[in-house]
Amino acid sequence: MTTAFDLSASFKAYDVRGVVGETITPQIVKAVGAAFVDVLDLAGETIVVGGDMRQSSPEFIKDFASGATARGAFVLLLDLISTDELYYACGALNAAGVTFTASHNPAQYNGIKMAKAGAVPISSETGLKEIQKAAERYLNDGVVPSVQNPGQISVRDVLGDYAAYLRSLVDLRGIRPLKVVVDAGNGMAGLTTPAVLGDSILPGLPLDIVPLYFELDGSFPNHPANPLEPENLRDLQAAVVEHGADLGLAFDGDADRCFVIDELGAPVSPSAITALVARREIARAKAAGEEVPVIIHNLITSRAVPELVEASGGRAVRTRVGHSFIKALMASEGAVFGGEHSAHYYFRDFYNADTGMLAAMHVLAALGEQSLPLSDLAREYEPYFSSGEINSKLDDVPAAVARVRAEFDRPGVTVDLMDGLTFTSDDGAWWFNLRASNTEPFLRLNAEAEDLSTMEQVRDRVLELVRK
Repeated sequence: MTTAFDLSASFKAYDVRGVVGETITPQIVKAVGAAFVDVLDLAGETIVVGGDMRQSSPEFIKDFASGATARGAFVLLLDLISTDELYYACGALNAAGVTFTASHNPAQYNGIKMAKAGAVPISSETGLKEIQKAAERYLNDGVVPSVQNPGQISVRDVLGDYAAYLRSLVDLRGIRPLKVVVDAGNGMAGLTTPAVLGDSILPGLPLDIVPLYFELDGSFPNHPANPLEPENLRDLQAAVVEHGADLGLAFDGDADRCFVIDELGAPVSPSAITALVARREIARAKAAGEEVPVIIHNLITSRAVPELVEASGGRAVRTRVGHSFIKALMASEGAVFGGEHSAHYYFRDFYNADTGMLAAMHVLAALGEQSLPLSDLAREYEPYFSSGEINSKLDDVPAAVARVRAEFDRPGVTVDLMDGLTFTSDDGAWWFNLRASNTEPFLRLNAEAEDLSTMEQVRDRVLELVRK
């Protein structure tokens, strides 16, 4: 008896992600390609398809295209792309599309990030579950049927157009000369950085780029392409100091996230980058006649973000963690910019999508338009002390949360139920959020306080309760 296909192991809240040869295979990918076309009613339409540098991506691109064309879609192959290149293509060409990537996950993984025309996100609440069910039907039937007029495949390179578009949004030609170390982590930033910040396609900028791990290699021979983990930043931190650089930039595997290191080798928090870019985007929007520009931030970002937004004449809107929530709110609020604690940065001028490269360009502009070093510039945006995100792998998450709530849900503390639990002292001295991950088996803690000692006390007590 044949076992029925169940793709729930690889279909996540925001994308598809699995182990190559196990939960994501050529057969599965072809069925997903067909389902993508059927569910989004794309027969007769052009869709864009690309992938990252993982070894399995080229084959998966062909398999997806096979399933999609069988159901009547015309496929435009973009070949090697970063995830924000996909969003650019979906926006500029007004076409639905996918890219094969597992972002920062280890080499044995691959996955599919999907978007509708205009770079509108697809999540479990906006079509991903339906695509899963349709793909399962094809797999269980054992065949993807071809329509009477199947689509065709053509090829297009969008890297040059993508680079030119980003440069049109932030003009770096007039900044002071900067030395920048870029750690691509053997991921797609090794392709996009020379195109956008270098001179491989467009004229050079006043930037001296020191490349670190630019060779595209999906086996990640130097370190995992996950800059959220501090150990993966060590090579970049050392290189910034060694080269006397003005700053360092670290990208994840699919280059949609960017982390920043100052000239002393210290990380600049994504909350500080969110606040810095927010101030620039508010000023630009106001100069264009917008009275009260809206900035989106998720509930994990520093309290400094909404405070600075309001002080700059903008309106801060808080949202749950997750790109589909932020992108939806960006659209409904007409927000000019949005930022997450995980270093995802969203721009209205970039189809409400996230792009680490554009955020990096804003940082370069802010630094290069004045004379202070980045450590001094960033200090203004980091007035509080943060724990960063701390993960705990647990067998019984509800019990751990109950222990924390039993101690902290008390007079003098406000509890917010948006996306896990957020506890805030009524005097404003500290706050922390505890939430389960959408993509990994972790309970995540983020704590912040007005002084280091208080933050450490709150952090340590919560972790003691969680891991008891």
